[in-house]
Amino acid sequence: MYTIVTGAAGFIGANVVKALNERGVTKIIAVDNLKRAEKFKNLVDCDIADYLDKEGFIERLLAGHFDGAVDAVLHQGACSDTMEQDGHYMMENNFRYSLAMLDWCQEQKVQFLYASSAATYGGSSEFREERACEGPLNVYGYSKFLFDQIVRQRLAEAQGNNSQIAGFRYFNVYGPRESHKGRMASVAFHHYNQFRTEGKVKLFEGCDGYANGEQKRDFVYVGDVAKVNLFFLDHPDKSGIFNVGTGRAQSFNELAAANVNSCRVLQGKAAEPLDALLGQGLIEYIPFPEALKGKYQSFTQADLTKLRQAGYDAPFASVEEGVAQYVQWLNRHV
Repeated sequence: MYTIVTGAAGFIGANVVKALNERGVTKIIAVDNLKRAEKFKNLVDCDIADYLDKEGFIERLLAGHFDGAVDAVLHQGACSDTMEQDGHYMMENNFRYSLAMLDWCQEQKVQFLYASSAATYGGSSEFREERACEGPLNVYGYSKFLFDQIVRQRLAEAQGNNSQIAGFRYFNVYGPRESHKGRMASVAFHHYNQFRTEGKVKLFEGCDGYANGEQKRDFVYVGDVAKVNLFFLDHPDKSGIFNVGTGRAQSFNELAAANVNSCRVLQGKAAEPLDALLGQGLIEYIPFPEALKGKYQSFTQADLTKLRQAGYDAPFASVEEGVAQYVQWLNRHV
């Protein structure tokens, strides 16, 4: 039996493939779009059984080529560009494509694990997996939100008699294998490159009542995201939509300080507190962009109640722990 991973050459997908490999799973059908060819590098150290372009794959899937041959689909593929303005493309790629795969998995009784997004919450101040907390601010968030609504309907109609459907609302994910994302790569990735090229990290000045650099997000290390996926893969009786973050918001100041100090350690220098880093000009504040005013999430923090109730009890790396690992990885791979 095969495991299918879509978006397999992408950021989270490649980390999921690597995590499967580490537990001995290599009968993996990797599905992606390599129009951006540099993504292939994410799979060079991974073992897969086959690679298929996403368009050819869905045609073969719906034609019955994989009937009876698959035990799980980990659907990580999507257009994740929150600035994308082509709503037709976004809905076809993120919603309609996902719906076709969901239908097939339900017909075949195949586990279906998929990537949702914290973008479904939009400007909400509460981040619980409830309709009252949801209000996407862009078409990317809407594409994920709408698919989640379909999943909720299916789960309610089936009343536990269907095969597993588990959706994961990823918060601010960072870590290895994201360099191909360019401007959409994590803030942690951009901080590392800023420090290498300019010798300092730049943060926005305060907004929405927050002091300089004190806007907070739930930053989650991609290794932990992969672990959540594998937990649900191991527990096919658990369905639902779940937040995947650390449950602890940390400031951009903390993120920048962790990055600078991790880089300093590589240089044989001691870590310094934020005030000292600011005093040395290693972190500086720049004006908050006019174009982002009213469109910026100054605070996100995953409510992990449902995830913990489902039985996932592993700890999540703090910014300090995750960034230290990430900087070490980046130093080896650039």
